[in-house]
Amino acid sequence: MTYEETLAYLYARLPMFQRIGKAAYKADMGNTHTLMELTGHPEDGLRCVHVAGTNGKGSTSHMIASILQEAGFKVGLHTSPHLKDFRERFRINGTMVPKETVVRFVDEFKTGFEPIEASFFEWGVALALWWFREEKVDIAVIETGMGGRLDSTNVVRPEVSVITNIGWDHMEFLGDTRAAIAGEKAGIIRSQVPVVIGEAMEEELAVFMQRTDALGSPIHVVDQTMKLPHPVALQGEHQERNARTVLATIRILAQRGWRIEPKHEREGLANVVKNTGLMGRWQVLGSKPLVVADVAHNIDGMTALLREIDRTDHARSHIVLGTVNDKDLAGVLALLPATATYYFCKAGIPRGLPADELAEKARVHGLTGQVHPSVRSAYCAALDAATPEDLVLITGSVFVVAEVL
Repeated sequence: MTYEETLAYLYARLPMFQRIGKAAYKADMGNTHTLMELTGHPEDGLRCVHVAGTNGKGSTSHMIASILQEAGFKVGLHTSPHLKDFRERFRINGTMVPKETVVRFVDEFKTGFEPIEASFFEWGVALALWWFREEKVDIAVIETGMGGRLDSTNVVRPEVSVITNIGWDHMEFLGDTRAAIAGEKAGIIRSQVPVVIGEAMEEELAVFMQRTDALGSPIHVVDQTMKLPHPVALQGEHQERNARTVLATIRILAQRGWRIEPKHEREGLANVVKNTGLMGRWQVLGSKPLVVADVAHNIDGMTALLREIDRTDHARSHIVLGTVNDKDLAGVLALLPATATYYFCKAGIPRGLPADELAEKARVHGLTGQVHPSVRSAYCAALDAATPEDLVLITGSVFVVAEVL
């Protein structure tokens, strides 16, 4: 098959949570263990950092990878979801997996994979670990999907585990209390392997400490009042919190024998976008008007984004908004400013919430605007209406942002 045919095969055959939601979710590790066996157990011996959390795990993973690259290591990076290109999920030193490698992987393993009906994400984890082994990376940074305990990535034994924070997202799968969600994320903690906790409330920390005590794993809770020793290229107070988590992780790696110096930390935080290709986090697309795309999609992510808006000098706000149909939408809408003009839209995926339904739900919270037939038309309408002093924000979903970038 060509790469295009291979990609079409993957999308057509494999259930993909990001597109269809609950129907693609597998609440067990059976398929993943089978995939590891079929691919020769690429997880064995892989030196890695494993990153979980409700928000910030993508940015945190990219910053860790960037610092390790600056230190001269060959660094694998597996993240999800992608924005524009499936291959964004798989990088070595910032370079996406070659198309021919994806084709070769699918050709080699599809006969064995098809009978177990693996999901899109499970295939992706197998591809990432297989490719990292084939390319003999020095270390890999592995971001979980939504959870931890039952996440397909949870076959690795890392150098250090990282949990960025606990927030309200995917409660249908992870639990409806912070303690329950923390318990799922804590599933990545391994016996005797140190874990870094970026942020945690008392009830969450109690869950983490119970598990680390049982497993004899050193626990490091980040001091989020610490002054950062280096500037952070990613904008926002939440990214500063992520950076503190990153530096705590890097210092544990250094203690475990990885040669990483302060200059590598400084350059890694400064060059994260260039080094790793990170997109969609307060990504400035234009000025006069200021145009920003951000993938915030839950209560905690939107709260952080709105803090950045408040710090931005602008006249009126024009918000291009689209969401998926299985989020705590009322909680997010309650946060959004009623003074903004809204451009409601739906990304081109089955899981997207129809724009007219979104507008109706938004009106309950005093948010008004027009319904548009596509993300692109909503974006163009916002640009047309904005003056040079205004702000145009594209947010609410990874898939909405992806159609603008």
